[in-house]
Amino acid sequence: MNGIVYLVGGGPGDPGLITVKGLACLRRADVVLYDRLVAPELLDEAPPTAELVDVGKEPTRHRRSQEEINALLVEKAQEGKTVVRLKGGDPFVFGRGGEECLALAGAGIPFEVVPGVTSAIAVPAYAGIPVTHREVANSFTVITAHLCDGSIDWGSLPRTGTLVFLMGAKHLPEIATQLVAHGHTPDTPAAVIQRGTTAAQKVVSGTLADIAERAAGLQLPATIVVGEVVRLRPALDWFAPDGPHLTLVTNPEALPLYAMEG
Repeated sequence: MNGIVYLVGGGPGDPGLITVKGLACLRRADVVLYDRLVAPELLDEAPPTAELVDVGKEPTRHRRSQEEINALLVEKAQEGKTVVRLKGGDPFVFGRGGEECLALAGAGIPFEVVPGVTSAIAVPAYAGIPVTHREVANSFTVITAHLCDGSIDWGSLPRTGTLVFLMGAKHLPEIATQLVAHGHTPDTPAAVIQRGTTAAQKVVSGTLADIAERAAGLQLPATIVVGEVVRLRPALDWFAPDGPHLTLVTNPEALPLYAMEG
């Protein structure tokens, strides 16, 4: 008899941003396949007997190909196990969750998707930047820019609202250049957020004209935000990485957050 696979969004870095349902799935897992950017504290929430498998991908090195990950999910579920595929952010926001679900569906494996807090919204929020704001931005667009290989139609990107680039910090100079070349003014506000929502968070603000130079020393991963909402940051900058914060409660007996049925 097959087990089941839960595709769980672990959030953007702060372990407290996992959902209640996601945490409950993690606490009953037999196997956890986790990504590189998952908060290490979340792995402590799995049962002591759970098998933990690192399947994270780095920009220049993949421990396992996507095909191998798909096959491993199927294999573990066919052994009758409860499998958690723990992903950073949300499984369906540039997380290849759809590909994994297709593989599971093709193999007849039952699965559930547990959405997560996406870094596209949470990371700017922790930097004091709302992606929408009345009379400033009534829409936002999320772009994956880790390749910048011609797959981005720069001319189709809106010149109003907010642009959020994920996995694109290495290509920041090209992003700024292309946006200006396709209608954004050089003085358009921009910000780059390093390791958002974590104690290593660092934010650099500027404009499209100078953001690449200002942010040259930031480390990956980083999120890029472009638009007038960046001007709100000085007033809304609430998060102090080294300050006191609520932390994830790690005692499941004291905190029965979610009752799983079936």
